Amino acid sequence: MSNIWFYEPFYDFDRLFDEAFSNRQAAQGAGSQVARLSGPGGSDTSKVSRVLKPRMDLHEDREKNLVTAHFEFPGVSKDEVQIEVHQNRLTVSAEVKQASDIDENGYAVRERRYGKFSRTLQLPEGVKENEIKAGMENGVLTISFPKSTPELAPKRIAIN
Repeated sequence: MSNIWFYEPFYDFDRLFDEAFSNRQAAQGAGSQVARLSGPGGSDTSKVSRVLKPRMDLHEDREKNLVTAHFEFPGVSKDEVQIEVHQNRLTVSAEVKQASDIDENGYAVRERRYGKFSRTLQLPEGVKENEIKAGMENGVLTISFPKSTPELAPKRIAIN
């Protein structure tokens, strides 16, 4: 079976440009040489409506016919993560909120991101919801599912 993953080749470029331009906008808005960051768009996350993508590792084990995806959600508990399957697409999402008692003044550098995180994977054909397993430990969400179902695997036909 060929690779059917929805690969995002420009994800890192998009992230690089988002960070570069948000740094420039934040520095202009702050009126100083120090950029105050809390996410894309500068220091005020209330104006940010963009959805961030959590970092992900995807591993295929051909011998076990198993795909394992690891998503980073630092500081998020498993109760705050949503996993949904709709039209053969698996979506993981969570929201990281900034503590309300933190004063905006006094920061020299703010690199941590706050807001809504979401990532979607195209599942192989035939994967059923009950075949998807999920667990979370130390801010890393691990999801595994079969790469293909036996009835969809290629079959050899003998020539008589």
